[in-house]
Amino acid sequence: MLEQYEQALDEWIATKVTGGDDDQLFASGYLQGHVAVVLSELEVEESQDYQALDTKMQACLETAKSELEPADLALVVNAWNELREKMAQVASA
Repeated sequence: MLEQYEQALDEWIATKVTGGDDDQLFASGYLQGHVAVVLSELEVEESQDYQALDTKMQACLETAKSELEPADLALVVNAWNELREKMAQVASA
């Protein structure tokens, strides 16, 4: 399942690189790093389902509140919501 999440992430990032604006590029790059860390953490955990991924990403977004300006945080949260939908589709397939 983790490989499928990684593939969905790569495909989503590719769409942002080819067709996104500067804000989308920023948000997708920020998320790419966090999702990569979360996926590597899940590799060694028993639960590797969508819920585990989402829970870890929500924790990352909490950390982002102290790292990012409010406008940048909003971009990242919106980007995560978009990517989150793709990940949920992967999980339900």
